[in-house]
Amino acid sequence: MADEIFYRASVQVSNEGGRNSTDINVGSWKEREMTWHVLGGKSDYPSGWQKCWEEDRTPWDLGHVTPVIQHLVQTDALPKGRILIPGCGRGYDVIAMASSQRNVVGLDLSEAAITKAKKLAASSANANSTTFIVDDFFTWQPNEPFELIFYYTFFCAIDPKTRPAWASRMAELLKPDGELLILMFPISDHVCGPPYKVSVSDYEEVLAPFGFKAISITENEHAIEFRKGYEKLGRWKRTSN
Repeated sequence: MADEIFYRASVQVSNEGGRNSTDINVGSWKEREMTWHVLGGKSDYPSGWQKCWEEDRTPWDLGHVTPVIQHLVQTDALPKGRILIPGCGRGYDVIAMASSQRNVVGLDLSEAAITKAKKLAASSANANSTTFIVDDFFTWQPNEPFELIFYYTFFCAIDPKTRPAWASRMAELLKPDGELLILMFPISDHVCGPPYKVSVSDYEEVLAPFGFKAISITENEHAIEFRKGYEKLGRWKRTSN
């Protein structure tokens, strides 16, 4: 049952001018397998991700702002300053978080995804507070660290063997006392991937050695219907010592 649910998402129909308001259910395990085939069996294969975005074969893409991010923005529950969103895709969350007090950087391996994100951001009210970059999260070197990093469907997309390297990069990219905001998904017991299964302990195991302390881990009450019960919202602080 869980295997059939990971990529079922309320997304909007793709068309030449963007996405319209018609909701559809896409994905299922068959769609995941098709995407896995495009990736060539390697979740860190750049040309595979590029091809997925070029062909609009992106079942992980919600088609809109992540609901919990919309909630955090509306309730002023996000820090000010520089924010990074690795694996930003079309940039919905970059655009939603951006403001006169928050400069948000969207990073993605796929040039096609970043092209779509730039087009979407161009007409937003806070376009000047957004930056989109095509680069590899593991090797990219920003000019300065960030106050906040937000992750959603990224940790589950990388090979689990690279997770310690992921945590090391978090420590490098965040300022002392910076915050790591993570939607942990998919929390399940399935095998194979991507998406690879995750758990709270998976995150704690790799983050603790780099001085991260969990300040809040809760069920994601704002999860889309088909991901309810498979997501938790975690907030970690990087200690300064």
